[in-house]
Amino acid sequence: MAGSRLPRQLFLQGVAAVFLFAFASLYTQIPGLYGPEGILPARRTLRPQGKGPWQQLWETPTLLWEAPRLGLDTAQGLELLTLLGTLLALGALLLRRLRHLLVYLLLWAAYLSACQVGQVFLYFQWDSLLLETGFLAVLVAPLRQPSRHKQPPQAGPAGAPPHDGLPFWLARWLLFRLMFASGVVKLTSRCPTWWGLTALTYHYETQCLPTPAAWFAHHLPVWLHRLSVVATFLIEIAVPPLFFAPARRLRLAAFYSQVLLQVLIIITGNYNFFNLLTLVLTTSLLDDRHLAAEAGNGRHKKTPASWPKALLALSALLLELAVYGLLAYGTAHYFGLEVDWEQLTLHSRTTFTFHQFSQWLKMVTLPTMWLGGASLTWELLVALWRWTQVPGSLRKLWTAVQLSIVGTATVAMFLISLVPYSYMEPSTHGRLWTGAHRLFGAVEHLQLANSYGLFRRMTGVGGRPEVVLEGSYDRHHWTEIEFMYKPGNVSRPPPLVAPHQPRLDWQMWFAALGPHTHSPWFTSLVLCLLQGHEAVIRLIQNDVSRYPFHKQPPTYVRAQRYKYWFSQPGEPGQWWRRQWVEEFFPPVSLGDPTLDTLLKQFGFQVKSPRRARSSGNALAQALHWVRKQLSPLEAPTLLLGLILTVGAIRVLQALLGPRPSREEKPRPAPKKDPGAAKDQAAPAPNSSNSGSQTARRKK
Repeated sequence: MAGSRLPRQLFLQGVAAVFLFAFASLYTQIPGLYGPEGILPARRTLRPQGKGPWQQLWETPTLLWEAPRLGLDTAQGLELLTLLGTLLALGALLLRRLRHLLVYLLLWAAYLSACQVGQVFLYFQWDSLLLETGFLAVLVAPLRQPSRHKQPPQAGPAGAPPHDGLPFWLARWLLFRLMFASGVVKLTSRCPTWWGLTALTYHYETQCLPTPAAWFAHHLPVWLHRLSVVATFLIEIAVPPLFFAPARRLRLAAFYSQVLLQVLIIITGNYNFFNLLTLVLTTSLLDDRHLAAEAGNGRHKKTPASWPKALLALSALLLELAVYGLLAYGTAHYFGLEVDWEQLTLHSRTTFTFHQFSQWLKMVTLPTMWLGGASLTWELLVALWRWTQVPGSLRKLWTAVQLSIVGTATVAMFLISLVPYSYMEPSTHGRLWTGAHRLFGAVEHLQLANSYGLFRRMTGVGGRPEVVLEGSYDRHHWTEIEFMYKPGNVSRPPPLVAPHQPRLDWQMWFAALGPHTHSPWFTSLVLCLLQGHEAVIRLIQNDVSRYPFHKQPPTYVRAQRYKYWFSQPGEPGQWWRRQWVEEFFPPVSLGDPTLDTLLKQFGFQVKSPRRARSSGNALAQALHWVRKQLSPLEAPTLLLGLILTVGAIRVLQALLGPRPSREEKPRPAPKKDPGAAKDQAAPAPNSSNSGSQTARRKK
C-alpha cells in the first residue's frame, strides 16, 4: 500500500497530452475530410429526425447539434470543438488546477462529439480507446484540487480521501483487457504468420506508416524475428495477469515489459497517439514509493524489519521466483526454444494446436474476470478500511457518501466492460450475467467500454499492397499523385509523423487490401480531385505547389495497385522496390457514366445544399482567420511546436517555481509526538517528500 497519488497525476497529465495531440491532429484535417467540399462532408451525418432535443442528443450524443445556433455549419462547429479541446487539454497538461473532473468531462464530450460525425476516418481502435480512457480520467480527476499548503484532513496516505485511488484501478483493468485481448486475437484469427512465428518478418514493411528504423528492423535475422513474436505473446498474454499480482515487484516487472513493447513499436511504426495512450495506462501499475525512488526523493535509512515483515518479504521473493521460473519454463515448452550453439541462434516453434489454445482460452476467460473482480474487491475493502480511520462523525458521513458514489460507479464500469471483453470467447460471452448485458446495451453508444484486438491478422505476406493515384489531361500521359506520408516514391525514406495521424493515408492503406467498392469514400476522393478542391489536395500535399495538378485539375483520374517491398541492403538511393499488380480504379472524368453510377450507388451524387451562413458572423470569421494562420504548417510540424512549447513552459515552471524541498529538508521529523509520525508514515515508508510534508501538516 504505497499509494497512487503520483501515478494518478501522471495519468491525468498523460491523458491531457494525448487529447492535445488527438484534437490538434484532427483539426488540421477537418476541411479536407469533413468540410463542405471534403471527402465525407460532416453535414450529411447530422440531420434532425423530428425528435425532441434531449432524445436526439441521447441517440446521437454530439455537441455539434448546437452549431447552427452559433451561426456555424457542422464542419465549422467541429473546428471550434477541436480548437477548444486543444486549448483545454494544453491547460490541463500545464496547470495542476485544471486537472479537474469537469475539464476531463468536457474533453471526453468534445471527442465523442467529433467521433459521431467522423464516419470511417474516426473508426480506429485508438479513438475508442481514447474515449474510454478519457471517461476514466473523469472518474479519476478530483472535483476539487487541494491546495499545496493545505491538504484535506482525511484518512489515507498523504491525506487523500478513502475513495481517491479507487477509480484509478479501472485504468489497470483497461490495460489488462487491451493487452490480453490483443495477444489472444492473434491466435484465434488462425493467421498462419502468427502461428508460424513469422509475422514480424512481414510486419515492418507492411504496416501502415513505417519509420526509417523499420527498414533496419526488417533486415534483422529471421531467428530474431521469430523470437520477437514469442516475446510478443509472452508480454501480451502471459504477463497481463501480473497486473493484479499481490507482490509489487511483479507489477513493476509487468510495467517495464509493457513499456519496452510500446517503445519498440514507437521506434518502428507511426501509430499516432496509440502507443502514448497505452503508456499512459501503464501508470496504473506504478505507486508513489517507486516514483519517489526514481526521483531520488525516497532515500531513507533502512531500519531492521520485524519478523512478520521479514517473513512476508521472503514469501514475496519466493512468489516472484516461482512466477519467473514458470514464465521461463512455459515459454521454452510451448514455443520449443532451442539454442544452436554452433550458429549462436535460438530456434523457436509453436508446439500447441489451435484446438488446445481454444480450450485453454475457454478455461481461463471467466477466471480472468474473477481475477479482476477479486482485485476490485480488495480495492473496495482497502477504501472501506481507510474510511473507518476518518475522524469525526460528520466527516465520516460525508466520506461515506463519496465512497458510495465512487464505488458504485467503479463497479458499474467494471460490469459494463465485461461484455466487450468476453467477445473474444463466445461461450463465455453467452454465460455472462444478463444484468451486465443490459447495462452495457444502455450505454453502448457512449463508448464507455469497447472491445480491442490489435494486429489480428498480418497483411501483405506476398508484398505490401499500395494504391497509387494518377492524373492525366489526355488519357495517354499519366502523372502519379504522391502523398506526403504513405509510400509512393521508392527513393523517399519513410517519414516520422507520430503523434499525428494522417487519416486519409491510413484509409488508403486499408483500401489497398480489397476492391475499391469496399471503400466508398474512395469514389468521393476521386470526384474531389477531378473538381480540384483545395481542402482535399492539402490532405495529399500541404504545400499545394507540390501537387502536380495545382494549376488545373486533371481531366482524368485513375488508380493502380502495386506491391511494395523494402529495398535490399546495398541498393543505392532506394528505400522501396515495387511491382505493378492491376488497375484499382478505372480512368474516369467528370460526367463519366461509370463515375456517376458509383456516386449514386454510394449516395454521393445528390448532396444536400450548404446552409447559408452570414459572412459577418464574428465566430466564423475568427475560425477562418485561425485556419489561415495555421494552414501553411504541416501537421507534424504543428504538433512538434506544441511539444516544444509544453517543454519550454515546463522548464520555466521548474526554474521559476518554489522549491520547498530545500527549505524543509532540515525538518525530517519533529520531536513532539513521534509515535503519530511513525504511524502515519507506515503505509508509505518510501513515499515522496510531499507525502512526508502532508504528514507533518496533519500533526
